[in-house]
Amino acid sequence: MVKKGYKAEWKIKKIFEGYGWKVVRSGGSFGEADLICIKNGKCLFLQIKKTKKDVFYYYGYMKNKLEGFPFFVVVDFGYNNIRIVKPKNKIEKTDGENLFKFLEEFGKK
Repeated sequence: MVKKGYKAEWKIKKIFEGYGWKVVRSGGSFGEADLICIKNGKCLFLQIKKTKKDVFYYYGYMKNKLEGFPFFVVVDFGYNNIRIVKPKNKIEKTDGENLFKFLEEFGKK
């Protein structure tokens, strides 16, 4: 189980870095966020999850901000369906936004 989480965190870290973000991995239960992502004076906190199911039940940090910065849950449903969503208990594979689309749109802001 630990290995799966680590691999998912590493995968998402590499994706963000590919879009020019500086990323610090803080996984391993050291806090609410697994990844801290910084770009152009902006900071995002991310909790990373992975599942093979169509629905992921999330029981972690439930606020949209952490220390005043945006907080998101990123769920890798597999087959390049990676979703970034505001925290909620039930996350379906069509919720939120496709991570790649999110990163492309963020670059235009």
